[in-house]
Amino acid sequence: MFERRRFLQTSLCAGISYLTYGGVAGADEAAVDAAPDYRLTRDVPTKLFDGKRCWSHPRAGIVRGAGRGGDPRVVMTMNTLDLSGSDVFKGVFGMQTDDLGKSWTAAAEMETLAPRIEDINGQERPVALSDFWPKLHAKTKTLLGTGHTVVYTPEWKVTRPRPRHTAYAVYDPKQSQWKTWRKMDLSHDEKFNDAGAGCTQRFDLADGTILLPLYFVPAGKNSHVTIARCGFDGTTLTYLENGTELYIDDKTRGLHEPSLTRFDGKYFLTIRNDKRGFITRSDDGQQFEPIQEWRFDDGQPLGNYNTQQHWVTHSDGLFLVYTRRGANNDHVFRHRAPLFMAQVDPERLRVIRETERVLVPERGARLGNFGVTDISPDETWVTVSEWMQPKGVEKHGSDGSVYVARIHWAKPNGLV
Repeated sequence: MFERRRFLQTSLCAGISYLTYGGVAGADEAAVDAAPDYRLTRDVPTKLFDGKRCWSHPRAGIVRGAGRGGDPRVVMTMNTLDLSGSDVFKGVFGMQTDDLGKSWTAAAEMETLAPRIEDINGQERPVALSDFWPKLHAKTKTLLGTGHTVVYTPEWKVTRPRPRHTAYAVYDPKQSQWKTWRKMDLSHDEKFNDAGAGCTQRFDLADGTILLPLYFVPAGKNSHVTIARCGFDGTTLTYLENGTELYIDDKTRGLHEPSLTRFDGKYFLTIRNDKRGFITRSDDGQQFEPIQEWRFDDGQPLGNYNTQQHWVTHSDGLFLVYTRRGANNDHVFRHRAPLFMAQVDPERLRVIRETERVLVPERGARLGNFGVTDISPDETWVTVSEWMQPKGVEKHGSDGSVYVARIHWAKPNGLV
């Protein structure tokens, strides 16, 4: 079943639409031969597109042992995206599966994660939880989701400048619902007055310490990135300190949506920027090397820009999930589809071109906002929805589908 250097593509059928096998011949033969083999399947548990709304930010976390027969329960959250404007998130919905995706509950609105009215500088404003990412906190056996807030005008337009807070929520498995979302206290330093963890992939240490990637906007500057060391007791997320404050001194909006992982004793941080994606490395997850542009192993730019990237990490190989230019996708907003995955050379900090595979194909809609979930030692899921903007993307075949791209490892992932 898991045969190296074999590639197979099938048509959409019975919920399984794409199969591929890792490990193909290429320029970096030694690195490719060392990579773990895998098989891909793809499911569509739900979809939404009525001309007015679609799903966005579908991401999942697990609750160990809460599913059938001792399997994990997989809990997915999604924002509704109002297609009348830009980044208009009017609610958070949730769904779950107790049988590893064979069946899902219907998507239901989560009142505890809903927008609320707050006093912002003396004016009442809707404030929404957005860009949420659930992840199991193993030390406390708690499903903890992190993200950020978006402040709107009464007409549901994003306020400018765009203040944000780092937000979080805890899932209650006994009630099968999320507790009311909260804000992490960062009031000790005014540079964090506009700071969020939206769409960031965190890393939890064995002692329970959380390494939470943040991006923040100091007064008069563009967006910076740092890793905050945080404590978590199963209820409250607490800032402890932060490491290197990374920035780029140019005319872009700066650095955004950092995602962190650890592989082979090193930490790796991938970062969004308007013009190109960046990569950096650290020994301790706090102090990082200077950032460098993402490139293929042949030296050519990766082609990712103004869109997030995230990690798939196996004990035997490090992978990047991303979108890019140059894939016959000029008709896609910011070239945010298809969704690719490729092995990373952790020494050279390069993407190995010959290992690149399509996780989710392009159908006109963007796929740049996605999540990664370690389900078990045998499976990792990448979850993404078709973002149905701008108007008319459906003419290429998109319909607001939410995809679960399953990576079935030939060898168990020793990190899970």
